[in-house]
Amino acid sequence: MIYLTQLIFIKPGKEKQFLEFESFAIPLMEKYKGEMIYRIRPTKESFISEEKELPYEIHFISFESEIDFKEFMNDESRLEFVHLKNESVRLTLLVKGEKL
Repeated sequence: MIYLTQLIFIKPGKEKQFLEFESFAIPLMEKYKGEMIYRIRPTKESFISEEKELPYEIHFISFESEIDFKEFMNDESRLEFVHLKNESVRLTLLVKGEKL
């Protein structure tokens, strides 16, 4: 099992495109043994301290294996929608981990 934490930073005014991509990509994860454990849209008040720009969303995701994750990322139907992600996301910080 692998765990992924994404901090997602959106381009101003591109929330609609991002949400359209997510409405397709999130259900597709199940096909590849992936699960959206937490999807958080934090507010400024939810941060105790910050030194950088705040993310639009934080995702905590799991996949049964690295192979499952790579197959999800390369899924042909996902790639048809990835332009929406590219148009809307300015930066994503991805942290990979395992359960200890």
